[in-house]
Amino acid sequence: METSETPDLSQEELFEHYKFIAAKGQEPLRVDKFLMNFIENATRNKIQQAAKQGHIWVNDEVVKQNYRVKAGDEVKVMFEHPPYEFLLTPENIPLDIVYEDDTVLVVNKPAGMVVHPGHGNYSGTLINALVFHFDNLPNNSSDRPGLVHRIDKDTSGLLVIAKTEQAMTHLAKQFFEKSSDREYVALVWGNVENDEATVEGNIGRNPKNRLQMMVFPDGEQGKEAVTHYKVLERFGYVTLVSCKLETGRTHQIRVHMKYIGHTLFNDERYGGNQILKGTTFTKYKQFVENTFKLLPRQALHAKTLGFVHPKTGKQMQFNSELPEDMVQCIDKWRNYAKHKDL
Repeated sequence: METSETPDLSQEELFEHYKFIAAKGQEPLRVDKFLMNFIENATRNKIQQAAKQGHIWVNDEVVKQNYRVKAGDEVKVMFEHPPYEFLLTPENIPLDIVYEDDTVLVVNKPAGMVVHPGHGNYSGTLINALVFHFDNLPNNSSDRPGLVHRIDKDTSGLLVIAKTEQAMTHLAKQFFEKSSDREYVALVWGNVENDEATVEGNIGRNPKNRLQMMVFPDGEQGKEAVTHYKVLERFGYVTLVSCKLETGRTHQIRVHMKYIGHTLFNDERYGGNQILKGTTFTKYKQFVENTFKLLPRQALHAKTLGFVHPKTGKQMQFNSELPEDMVQCIDKWRNYAKHKDL
């Protein structure tokens, strides 16, 4: 994959800089649409404003928004916003603390909360809350205070936070060596064939849309990824599954389940916000749309988290209940399955 993203923050502190090299398979595409596929939370209006201000370059020449990007083009863009490193502003945001001692913190993150600041999300993040409530949190390798691992904005559930340098090193090693225990609950489209199985396939950025990840089954690109799943309950057109992570790649469960034909329910980024299984009846369509409203996000919750305590050496295990939006959606499908001949 030739596409690369390299935020360059050295030239001008008041701008965010992004550089992308279009992949070999890139078909001609307007530069504003191209950039929307590559920069999370960047609106088309904001990209067009950058174009009007002369802040988009292709092959070092300023271009207009209707320029068509071709394979091999080097595309650069700047936005008038300080980089997130300067915006780690403490914010008094309540935290759902499941466990705390002088070494570690376990929090239950609600859906909709971004874990760390980044383009389009400069406030209201978990990191903003952490730096308000806790002093002197250690930085990880990406200079993000306390952060050992992350979950997506619209995924709810458990995260462990390091409060000391020693805890950061110890926990990071556990995640790297795959010795931590992480179980997620997901509602996916389709009737999953096997009661339990393992999905393996390298995961990397989609060269045509960097907001998506994809599986590279030949193993020549991406990073190794292994997901073990087990069916918890079947509702005909959708299935409730438990997924245990052996690795922790970006969007791993979302990508692996889509790869085997079972996209997460209402996962907009990967097409799960469309009716992928079921009938053409108007009443069914209305039912699904109502469940989308009940659960306006991908149906994924980080339910279980286990790790060895970095100070005591004791095995720690935490569980969290499914959030109300998932519970209501699952109940709707359970009731539907009981009354329909699927």
